Amino acid sequence: MTGLLGALLPAVPLTAGLAGLLLPAAPRRDDTTGGGRARQAAVALGVTGAAGALALAVALLLTVDGPTETSTTWVDVGGLAVTLGVRLDGSAALVAVAVTAVALAVQVYSIGYLRRGPHDDIDVDHRYPPYAAQISLFTGAMLLVVVAGDLIMLLVGWEVMGLCSYLLIAHDRRLPGAPAAAMKAFLVTRVGDVGFLLGVALLGVSTGSFRIADVLAHDHSGATLTAAGLLLLAGVAGKSAQFPLHTWLPDAMAGPTPISALIHAATMVAAGVYAVARLYPLFTAAPVTLTVLGVVGAITLLLGALAATAQDDIKRVLAWSTVSQLGYMTGALAVGSPSAALFHLLTHAAFKALLFLAAGAVIHAVGTTLMSEMGGLRRSMPVTFWCTVVGLGALAGVPPFAGFWSKDGVLTVAEAAALEGTGPAPSWVGWLVWMAGLLGVAITAWYAGRLLLRAFFGAPRLPLVQPHDPPAVLRWPVLLLAVPAALLGLLGFVGAFADRLRFPTVPVAGSEDGLVHLGPGLLLPLALLLVGAGLVTLRWRRDPTADPAVALGPLRPVFASAFRLDDVQDTVVVRPVRALARAARTTDEVVVDGAVEGSGRAASALGAGLAVLHRAALPRAAAGVLAGALLIGLAAALIGVAQ
Repeated sequence: MTGLLGALLPAVPLTAGLAGLLLPAAPRRDDTTGGGRARQAAVALGVTGAAGALALAVALLLTVDGPTETSTTWVDVGGLAVTLGVRLDGSAALVAVAVTAVALAVQVYSIGYLRRGPHDDIDVDHRYPPYAAQISLFTGAMLLVVVAGDLIMLLVGWEVMGLCSYLLIAHDRRLPGAPAAAMKAFLVTRVGDVGFLLGVALLGVSTGSFRIADVLAHDHSGATLTAAGLLLLAGVAGKSAQFPLHTWLPDAMAGPTPISALIHAATMVAAGVYAVARLYPLFTAAPVTLTVLGVVGAITLLLGALAATAQDDIKRVLAWSTVSQLGYMTGALAVGSPSAALFHLLTHAAFKALLFLAAGAVIHAVGTTLMSEMGGLRRSMPVTFWCTVVGLGALAGVPPFAGFWSKDGVLTVAEAAALEGTGPAPSWVGWLVWMAGLLGVAITAWYAGRLLLRAFFGAPRLPLVQPHDPPAVLRWPVLLLAVPAALLGLLGFVGAFADRLRFPTVPVAGSEDGLVHLGPGLLLPLALLLVGAGLVTLRWRRDPTADPAVALGPLRPVFASAFRLDDVQDTVVVRPVRALARAARTTDEVVVDGAVEGSGRAASALGAGLAVLHRAALPRAAAGVLAGALLIGLAAALIGVAQ
């Protein structure tokens, strides 16, 4: 029964998505009501698929009481087996519930949010059916990653997510930045996916099977584990937006806001963290990989936090905050606690989906994403305001919201790894993650406070706009997501919840003794939280009309450009690749094509010369024949005399 539930979990949204792709993409020309049959069918398929998947995930959570696995051999070539099956445990069920809950909220929210396209004169989005279908495919692909019992199945879901992200980011192709952002996301993540594919292949060849249980149980050599782990981390860096492959995620804000919520909360960015947790015993057996992960995670944590301090676009603030929070998750993995990483993944899914959908309500009301054109929304949009307060409180780690407990769990295990050496990586990795995490607490409180003050306090900066809370179809998903964003962290006190987040294949170390830690260690993060929030509040009170980011001084443009790493990538990677492509094209056109075309021209010229001789007049031809005969006769006579 459990295996059937696990197999149906990704199959339901995937079937809904494939059926939705059969619907006509655009409404009839005479349909100006927004209620076309194709749109109604797309709404029904999308919502039903997500709701069905959520019901299956909840049923799976209630029935799975231990690790279970079902599989059947699909292909066996030369002793290398690929299986079809599912691998289920408590952590997979919890992640599946989070994915499907956010997907359902996004499907419902999109009904109202995409009611009108940004450039449409009619009350209908011109391509809603493929949009809803692609969300279903996106959800199904992530669920396939969650339940996959074979690395090839996991890889299929991994790649389908990349395709869906490309299509959804570029949904509104009339926006100038959307196609370019989609292409950037696709190419940057593909760079990492090359490494991920090679890592999967290396593990499969070493084991003789791609079944995850077989891969984990096999006695790999140290060199194989290190090489495969580093290759897998390349794919994780791409999918989970880790330095230096993080640059696609902020640009992906060109897509519709509900898609931003889906990518940041439930699918793409969560996949990399979950994949490392799923294969964690392989990484602990190769500590070099966790050392690399810890360094990358600490850099990503601070890079995302600092970049968020200077953004004016509300969606880009939230995007950079996702980059930073992903650094906390990978940092927890590096210091030896996949449970803490997954706990923060779950709470982050709740509060980040809430924040993006609340931001979408603000954008829907005021018609802009720029905080410099907002202000004073606290009175006109009270529901959105209080939901945003909950989301930002969870993001910053304000007790008792969800993010406080999960972020404290990460900091606690990092502290233990630094001071007691409990982690699988060297203790200096624990120090690096711990110090970066503590500094990140203060910076996060600063930019979260700035967003709240700039958007919801002060005087309105667009007096002609009359904003109001969104209609029910937009409001209810936001309200419902506020509940787990506020309370999910308290489940860390429940032993059954903590046990479900533990992987049976991961030994319980000192850092894994619980999800929630109460003690004096909480005082330092709370003090840093108050410092960050206090500094931004004091700067705003000094001049409520000014952006608190002016306090950054000359660092503001550096942070706003995220340390100009896009330019660095353009200089180091993009331009050399383009120059190499131009050189290859020139070589092909001048040398290769030149040789081929030159030989053709030479043959044509030779043929033309012979044709001229062939078409010679009869007297010259006769003279030529006689001259040839004379020469042959003369040669024969000379040969005869010589003999």
